Amino acid sequence: MKFLETMDLQIEMYVIQKWQFQLRSKNHLPLMLQMKFDENILTIQKKYEEILLNVCHLSYNEAVIQLIKIFPSLWIEFYKMQSNRLTDICTISHGSFEFIYDDTDSLIEKGISLDYTQIASRIVAVYGKSSPSQIKRDDYRLRGWVGPTNQIFGEKWDKGHFIAHSIGGAVDKMELNVFKQKRELNRGWSHEGKIYRKMEQYCFRNPGTFCYNRPIYGNQSDKPSFIEYGLLKHTNELWYHCFNNQTEE
Repeated sequence: MKFLETMDLQIEMYVIQKWQFQLRSKNHLPLMLQMKFDENILTIQKKYEEILLNVCHLSYNEAVIQLIKIFPSLWIEFYKMQSNRLTDICTISHGSFEFIYDDTDSLIEKGISLDYTQIASRIVAVYGKSSPSQIKRDDYRLRGWVGPTNQIFGEKWDKGHFIAHSIGGAVDKMELNVFKQKRELNRGWSHEGKIYRKMEQYCFRNPGTFCYNRPIYGNQSDKPSFIEYGLLKHTNELWYHCFNNQTEE
């Protein structure tokens, strides 16, 4: 089992260094939290390598079963470190996907005080197997989510899907699947956007592909600073990429 071209070591280190700089300059994370954040970026990638070495001899379905057993707990551990606050993690099933969700609203409803003025319930990760949809895309629900996109978010942003409708994602009764996404990334206009689309297309063309989307936050909001999108190809190759979801203001 091996990593594909987007995880070339030089590219990977470039992404990490760029990631660190942007989070420091734009989101002003506390120094100690930033140091832990940087350390865990490298740690989680090393964990991926160790896990994949242990499943490379398995059939595709067996490998997916093992990844589903291991990856979610790893993502939750990283998320808790990154958030540096009390969390309330739950899992919500929809179709062939599992949504790991931090329901901080429930903590507030219980009267638990959180040390942040602006804090949002948000997705920790989404994972499952691609299942191309035969149902018409529910754009009417997407248009109604929070209001007109340009008016609410501005012209650089879209209402993106963590899991595309084409591979089993939805908005109707599942607004958790929607987030504020950089428009050039969502629509495949930028270089990174083309990679993102290529990965989604692979999942569409190969039903039953294990794939995931893991948002990475630089603050306590529900807008990801980065998106780690990954899939296991049917040749047992892990293809994953960290996409920048920030714009130059």
